[in-house]
Amino acid sequence: MIFRVGEFPLMNSLEQLDELLICRLDEARKSIEPCSIVIFGASGDLTSRKLIPALYQLCLQKQLPDPFRVIGVARREKTDASWRAELREALDSFSRTPVDEAVWGEFAKNISYVQGDIGQAETYQTLQERLGSFGTEALRRNLLFYLAILPSQFAELVEHLHRSGLLQKGTDKGFCQRVVVEKPFGHDLASAHQLNTELTRYAHEKQIFRIDHYLGKETVQNILVFRFSNAIFEQLWNRASVDHVQITVSEKLGVGSRGGYYEEAGALRDMVQNHLLQLLALVAMEPPVSLEAEAIRDEKVKLLNSIRPIQPAQALSSVVRGQYLAGHIEGSARPDYRKEPKVSPTSNVETFVALRLLVDNWRWSGVPFYLRTGKNLALSASEIRVQFRPTPNVLFAAQCGPKLDANSITLRLQPNEGISLRFNGKIPGTSLRLRPVRMHFRYNAEFGAYTPEAYERLLLEAMASDATLFIRRDEVETAWKIVDSIRAAWDSVPLNDREFYKAGTWGPAAADELIARDGHAWRNPEPLT
Repeated sequence: MIFRVGEFPLMNSLEQLDELLICRLDEARKSIEPCSIVIFGASGDLTSRKLIPALYQLCLQKQLPDPFRVIGVARREKTDASWRAELREALDSFSRTPVDEAVWGEFAKNISYVQGDIGQAETYQTLQERLGSFGTEALRRNLLFYLAILPSQFAELVEHLHRSGLLQKGTDKGFCQRVVVEKPFGHDLASAHQLNTELTRYAHEKQIFRIDHYLGKETVQNILVFRFSNAIFEQLWNRASVDHVQITVSEKLGVGSRGGYYEEAGALRDMVQNHLLQLLALVAMEPPVSLEAEAIRDEKVKLLNSIRPIQPAQALSSVVRGQYLAGHIEGSARPDYRKEPKVSPTSNVETFVALRLLVDNWRWSGVPFYLRTGKNLALSASEIRVQFRPTPNVLFAAQCGPKLDANSITLRLQPNEGISLRFNGKIPGTSLRLRPVRMHFRYNAEFGAYTPEAYERLLLEAMASDATLFIRRDEVETAWKIVDSIRAAWDSVPLNDREFYKAGTWGPAAADELIARDGHAWRNPEPLT
């Protein structure tokens, strides 16, 4: 499309031109019908810290369906009024914007509470009666069940929902019931397969929404837009131009009160099996045939199936684990992992993982993907760095040697979401000196608007029955296949000295050695302002 001077007399700025070029893909999204959202585990932290603040924000933005209802279910004795009061207090701490009392008042009118044990049939009878009191058929039968409970309770609860008539397999006269489940989804391939089998006995796969909050982050969603709507980058996204890819998800917090959980899970199960492999799938997948949920998820599964398996005998050379020792971060003393609450004093559980993966397909053959994640690292950040091949060893490369940095694109997921392009430039002056420079795109600078919390987008998509940002059964099981063989190799091998790292550093020496074998080095995320 070409615009000529004078054709649009009211267009006085680039912003007006940009407005003409905005493409609204969400107009094609399935409309969100009136529904009731039932939260099991209503007394838990997830509900007060994430779910209710997200729903409140959607209400504030007038994105919730009209009408809607929110029902909390938990064992503790509460009234509608007392639960609303608790949630209002929690919003002061966890809402990303100051609470608008008028909006809260309207939102709170739609909130109610049901006391009951999820293992007792009477609970579901009471819930059925509460739903039956709502004035429209959509609120009684168009249901979203959010399972903010222990994973060990998923199958039992879904069976109760089905037997009580609250959960029908498939759709019933245009009304649909959906089930949202949190990770961890199993603890290995066998348990994940069993859980999938139990859930799909009572609900169709399309009714099950396995949530990974990373997929709700704005920059994660922008990966596909960045790759497939920009010709200048899509042509570079292959083995001919890319030298290697680094994916880093670092946390400067330790395990804290989650020591008991971490003793069972470890960083491999907690972070690699879901978050990091999902990021790898999105950054490396082939273009989908459409923007439909199943087309996108098909390509993610194909990519995961293309990852070269790491056999137990290879795990010790292709994967590094680590465990943090005492140290200081921003002046705060951190204890050894083995001295954390509910942690064994002889624990070999990993708080850090680094992997070298190869993708055996046409696009990525021979390109290593390095993934790492850890607790008590120097900085909390999540980013994907695509490192391009260096220029030929002539001209500037011959003169500067290793000081001539290779070009790269970094997709920063958190904090300060954005995208950076790194290239070489001449330093102003009479001498010929070069150094790397960066061009930044930041959401807050470009759009001057908020970046929504992941749960806001994910809840909205679940209400619309759009599964694009959720994980399908075969995705879960394929990811478990990748990590199970690694887990098996570690079980009988104690940690060695090269696998411990001091809190506040970027991980163990063994992780640096892993990437150095290929002549590469980790590029640590930088604090961004």
